[in-house]
Amino acid sequence: MVWRLCAAKYAATTHTGEGARLYGGRWSPPGIALVYTSESRALAAMEILVHVDLPDRLFLNRWAIVPAEIPGDLIERPQRVPPSWRDMPPSIATREFGAGWAREQRSAVLRVPSAVVFGEFNYLLNPAHPDFRQVGIGRPEPFIFNPRLH
Repeated sequence: MVWRLCAAKYAATTHTGEGARLYGGRWSPPGIALVYTSESRALAAMEILVHVDLPDRLFLNRWAIVPAEIPGDLIERPQRVPPSWRDMPPSIATREFGAGWAREQRSAVLRVPSAVVFGEFNYLLNPAHPDFRQVGIGRPEPFIFNPRLH
């Protein structure tokens, strides 16, 4: 099970990869539709927290968390990633690593290390891959950040 945390208004379309296509991410440049998910709800929340510039945005937005069930044989687990994978801003090598995987369509899902919580993993889903339809997208559920984060 993986988790995608997003603004509630995007919950119905969160697994299209449109956000990454428009803006890119650590593991992909703009132009490539990927869905960034996390191995736990807590990691998904941490990934949001590091990108929010104003804490009030956590409480002004409505949030949703969407689970997805991934068959294990759809996941590529690379032995190595670029040495610069934790760089900030994300390195070109890291973005090209994910872009190459997506373009080659080696698998529907790529397991990558989280730059936010060392030792945990995020999962990139490629909606353009033919096996993506085997990913079971669950129902969005409301997610509320703890007010102590304010």
